[in-house]
Amino acid sequence: MAAVPLVADFATKEIALASFSPYDPVVLLGGLLKLTLVFNPGAAFSIGTGMTWVFSLIMVGVISYILWTAPRLRSVGWAVSLGLILSGAAGNLIDRVWRPDTREVPAALVGPDAPGTWAERLFSPPSPLHGHVVDWIQVPYWPVFNIADSAIVCGGALAVLLAFRGINIDGTREADRSGSATRGGEGE
Repeated sequence: MAAVPLVADFATKEIALASFSPYDPVVLLGGLLKLTLVFNPGAAFSIGTGMTWVFSLIMVGVISYILWTAPRLRSVGWAVSLGLILSGAAGNLIDRVWRPDTREVPAALVGPDAPGTWAERLFSPPSPLHGHVVDWIQVPYWPVFNIADSAIVCGGALAVLLAFRGINIDGTREADRSGSATRGGEGE
């Protein structure tokens, strides 16, 4: 489940780096959608821009937890949810590990004239865990985001829905657990 959004995130970021400029957004649908290049050192809404390494470590923790939990998954819903969160965290972590610190983006680093291939840019890392996430999708009244961010939000929303419905990662329901405990107590 994590592979498709992760590949889509990486591919669209490379397209955005090759095609868009932070200085000249592409306006679509009468301004309802803009394609603009932003390099984000923090989290959504520019929270914690000076704490890039902290977000990197949080992503490593999230990825580690999901990989540790994965063998116990017996719920398709939780597999989809955690797969989306895993792909989003991994996609943004790749940026934080391999994308340069780009607060001030020289025009030569973006667009069709950017130096090197995607592979050369991928393996020219900044200092560890200090790279900036490439964001490129903008809708009105919302921060600029990317496919990885969308995967995290959708996976998180699904996780909340599953938790409210009482569905556990092993596929059981909370009602089943509490009902069997109550029934066991009635027969004694």
